[in-house]
Amino acid sequence: MSRNYKKNVDAYKTTERNALVETEDPHQLVLIMFDALIKSMELYVENIDVNTANLELRSKHFSRALTIIYSLQSSLDFDKGGAIADNLFQTYEFCRQMVISSIKDMNPAGPIRAVGLLLEIRAAWAQMGEQLSNEK
Repeated sequence: MSRNYKKNVDAYKTTERNALVETEDPHQLVLIMFDALIKSMELYVENIDVNTANLELRSKHFSRALTIIYSLQSSLDFDKGGAIADNLFQTYEFCRQMVISSIKDMNPAGPIRAVGLLLEIRAAWAQMGEQLSNEK
């Protein structure tokens, strides 16, 4: 790996971390988490084939996806969210199970399906954020 490449990757990671720290809007933070989760799941799927995979990248994004899913599940407020929070928890759990089961059989179908669900939720969350911003 070239020194320039590593330097650029480190700069990207620092910028990404700083963006998370500077985000005070919880709604925006959830969008950032969705983006990171979707990106990690896509990179995981790209590296799922044992014959062509970058195993380090696959492992990193497998773990990262599970961590973000856990964070999303942990951030739900079941008292205020009611049935919506319950449904989101179940959807996140489904996505978690799809990722875990895919590592056993190296089949990308489950994570691909999960990404589709996450993209729909992310779009709805973004739309809700726009509506909240317009009301201010």
